[in-house]
Amino acid sequence: MSEHNQTNPPADGPLWGLLAEVSTPTELVSAAAKVRAAGYTQWDCYSPFPVHGIDRAMGTKPTILPVLVFMGGITGTGLAILMQWWMNAVDWPWIVSGKPYFSLPANIPIAFELTILLASLTAFFGMWALNKLPQVWHPLFRSDRFAKVTNNGFFLAIQADDDKFDREATEALLKEAGATAIEAVHLDADPKKKKMPRQIPAFIAITAVAALVPFACIAKARTSKSSEPHYHIIPDMDFQPKAQAQQASALLPDGRVDQMPVEGTVARGELKADDHFYRGIVDGAWATTFPEQVPPSKESIERGHQRFNIYCSPCHGLSGYGNGMVAQRAEKIGSPNWTVPSNLHQEYIIRQPHGQIFNTISNGIRNMPSYGAQIPEADRWAIVMYVRALQRSQHATVADVPPTLRQTLR
Repeated sequence: MSEHNQTNPPADGPLWGLLAEVSTPTELVSAAAKVRAAGYTQWDCYSPFPVHGIDRAMGTKPTILPVLVFMGGITGTGLAILMQWWMNAVDWPWIVSGKPYFSLPANIPIAFELTILLASLTAFFGMWALNKLPQVWHPLFRSDRFAKVTNNGFFLAIQADDDKFDREATEALLKEAGATAIEAVHLDADPKKKKMPRQIPAFIAITAVAALVPFACIAKARTSKSSEPHYHIIPDMDFQPKAQAQQASALLPDGRVDQMPVEGTVARGELKADDHFYRGIVDGAWATTFPEQVPPSKESIERGHQRFNIYCSPCHGLSGYGNGMVAQRAEKIGSPNWTVPSNLHQEYIIRQPHGQIFNTISNGIRNMPSYGAQIPEADRWAIVMYVRALQRSQHATVADVPPTLRQTLR
């Protein structure tokens, strides 16, 4: 025993326990398993870093800390939801863009943040409380050898108040478990030495008071008024080097922030330089052909058929004779200001160039409104194409039918 006690402090108090040092983490795990198998309960292992498998070897049971963390998180969620409900629906109900005073999806981010905050604080302070920290007077700190635990030392300590503790038998067990050094650890004989250093309570008190200062400032700001501007902790968030609308600017010649666009400026995507496609005009006259963007095809006619039924048939009818549902209703109620929709099969409409019909759809005519805002250019040309097919279907002759199909006609 003598070679193991060279670093012992004076045995001036009752025996606290035995401290054993082993050489490697593997030996620490093996020693822990043997101590556990021997039936000891008041003991612990110490290492400068986490050791894989040590919990299983020691038989460490799950603590209540996960439950406390969960309760802290749930508390944060509830407080966040309650706080936002009270602020938005009770204390200051304010309608923004027609939204409800309180809507759960809008409050999820704050609830998430407060959940994480209280859960992490519970984990931090709960760990300290469950481990009875801080213990600056712990008997192990009186051992010079134990100082290596923060660097390269691996230790196992058995307390003397364990029911199975017997100094000689416990020392023999530790030697058998692979201890390279064993020393007795004693308590301080003077109870005053176990008092916490004054600096620690003072630091805790100062920190607690300082943490209340922001809340006190917030409470004062809520109940007071001032003609002075508020403090700008981060001034670039309030005074950014930027130009706002309707402000003066010394940078530009006319001294204004808002500048008139350069003459001839066209918004991106609004050039529409192709008169044939966008206006139905070719060389200053109504186009008699379809633009290359919408070549005649079965797909284009079907698209025009669909758009015609949506936008045109309510007035002009599905067949284009001007007898749509709206027209029939107007005639039935005898509206004095009603203008009868055009029959698309009239001779003068049949003779109109494609571009003129496109222009009528785009800009309207008489009581017919403009559909340029509702129907894209390509769909307008598709409607014109379908109108031509509709007109031809109502004025077709046998000569228009392919010879191979004429035999099927009655």
